[in-house]
Amino acid sequence: MMKLRPFELALVCIFSALILVALYLMANPNMSNNKLPPQFGTSVVIWGTEPQAAFQAVFDGIQDVNEDFEVVSYVQKDARTFDNEVINALAENRGPDILFLPHEKLLQYRSKIQPLSEQTLPVPDFKRNFIDGSEIFILPDGIYAFPAAVDPLVLYFNRDILSTKNFINPPATWESVVNELVPSLVERDFGRNIIRSPLAFGEYRNVTNAFDIISMLFLQGGSGLVVQVGNNYRIQLNQSLSGTGVPLENAVTFYTNFASPSNPLYSWNRAQGNDREEFLGEELALYFGKGSEARDIAVDNPNLNFDIAEVPQGAAATVRRTYGTVYGFTLLRSAQNPAGAVQAMYELTKPANSVLLANNLTMAPASRSGLSSGSNDEYGRVIYSAATVARGWLNPEPQVANDIFTQMVEDVLANRARPSDAAVDAVGRLRDVYK
Repeated sequence: MMKLRPFELALVCIFSALILVALYLMANPNMSNNKLPPQFGTSVVIWGTEPQAAFQAVFDGIQDVNEDFEVVSYVQKDARTFDNEVINALAENRGPDILFLPHEKLLQYRSKIQPLSEQTLPVPDFKRNFIDGSEIFILPDGIYAFPAAVDPLVLYFNRDILSTKNFINPPATWESVVNELVPSLVERDFGRNIIRSPLAFGEYRNVTNAFDIISMLFLQGGSGLVVQVGNNYRIQLNQSLSGTGVPLENAVTFYTNFASPSNPLYSWNRAQGNDREEFLGEELALYFGKGSEARDIAVDNPNLNFDIAEVPQGAAATVRRTYGTVYGFTLLRSAQNPAGAVQAMYELTKPANSVLLANNLTMAPASRSGLSSGSNDEYGRVIYSAATVARGWLNPEPQVANDIFTQMVEDVLANRARPSDAAVDAVGRLRDVYK
């Protein structure tokens, strides 16, 4: 028998190994491209009402470094039909894996959301990674969303109107609004008919963000908000965290003073146009709007000389507060690919991706490190700052809570109820609709 030299023996071994590999790949064609299964699974579908383009920019960036993310998709839905579409899709077992939701819809969708376990996202890690306002997604049975962005209520002001009346800066305190700005800017005729309004407080139906404004006021008043105790919700909107005070009553009293003809602050009524349109038309000095509205306002009236600032606070306030909507990615119980969906939510809420998504939406990122990096955007600096003190509260359903607040304000203005009674009645009606 012929004896092989070491070099020849090595060549035989190598060629034998190559033949075996080739035979294995022929028998397993799915492995011929030497690629492991995608880490996100076959498909992950996200539904939301925010612009498609804002998400696509984030998705493109992730896919540049991880092509497996191509199986993740976002579908923009019409906000007016979103709830019905979700309900119908879930009933027909064709729903998405993830919903991108504002915290206002958390309780409305709670029964359909799969809370995240301590193993998936430990509460201490959540609190270290996401800002305080995001903790609204933490409920007794788990974490209900990966927070992504915060849309705080901010103050828009017409620079020309303020400077004409010698206001160098927008008001930083409510005392300045009451004692200086309103007396200087309001214009009324001899019959107390309003000719020009400095701000749109008092009414509800012609104030775009009336719900947010009233919520901001009782948040600043130290409201205990809404907490879950056992299987029930404790509505503490009119109870102060300090144990004294009536935050909701004080908020509705202050707010409606601006629409009471007998009050010195009278500067707005239901005969006025929509406050956002009045501001765009350069007829309103101050407009309380969401941070996400900034770019649209600039586009809607390119000649409007405006800027934004944080909302006023009480002169004696030791803690800053504004209202803010927190958006997060929620995992549905009916998700077809729950493991891939959780992995996608982790990826999308990494600081860099959270920042990009929030900036695309003209909001602030919910991640602490993303927020601490700051913003050089024209409006982002204020939006980022306001987001750190933005808070929300658990309402049963946005439209229901909005209707209750509408009746509360209109009962006071029509003298059907005193602010104290209207506030108590609103809390009672809210209590009846919590599930």
